[in-house]
Amino acid sequence: MKTPCDYFDLGLVPYNDAWALQDRLAAEIARGERPPALLLLEHPHIYTFGRRGQGQNLLLNEAQLKERRLTVTWVDRGGDVTYHGPGQLVGYPLIPLGRVDQNTRLPEVDYTGYLRRLENMLIMTLAKLGIAGGQIPGMTGVWVQADVYSRCPRCRPEDRQKPAKIAAIGVKVDANGISRHGFALNVDPDMSYFDGIIPCGLNEPVVSLAELRDPIPSMEENKRLVADAFAEVFGYEMTRQGGFFV
Repeated sequence: MKTPCDYFDLGLVPYNDAWALQDRLAAEIARGERPPALLLLEHPHIYTFGRRGQGQNLLLNEAQLKERRLTVTWVDRGGDVTYHGPGQLVGYPLIPLGRVDQNTRLPEVDYTGYLRRLENMLIMTLAKLGIAGGQIPGMTGVWVQADVYSRCPRCRPEDRQKPAKIAAIGVKVDANGISRHGFALNVDPDMSYFDGIIPCGLNEPVVSLAELRDPIPSMEENKRLVADAFAEVFGYEMTRQGGFFV
């Protein structure tokens, strides 16, 4: 029998509210008060920096941030800077990955294996939409090859010669071995917001599903496919729950 996992479709949620919700649910999961959970949602426009963030990868000044109604937040996930906004599907898996060792860290193989499983889950989701995604050794996230997005009208000609990132991943594993943060799949966000940063500190192109597929898959369809793929990759029985308020 598969392990149950609660699945929450939360809609548009301010970033800090979702962060606080993760903390609350993760503590309850660690105490055995609730099963693992997957939060699927969207955020208002925001740039977030992870633990390895470099301030120079933010390319906008204060006036430009204000003009675009952007906030900037430093968080406790891995990685550098990324963008979140409406039209981007964000997923936060809150699942037990095992107790930490005496140094309050998971063994590196467990952490890395978790990242690879998240990538595989997203690759599976893209495959169900007829899009070939893949991994690049040494670079966390999910990518599409240049020939897949060669007709992207926004993409610069020089970018069409190399892979583009379609999904970013940045996670944390807390002292109880519960995962936090997660992944962001570009469905149909305003891609111009990526011009204000060097995403993940890499000078690599980014792309969205809307630029690869016609018609554009709805957010609801993408959530369903992600939840199904998540269940398959992690061996869970998904149970959809109602909305949360922090």
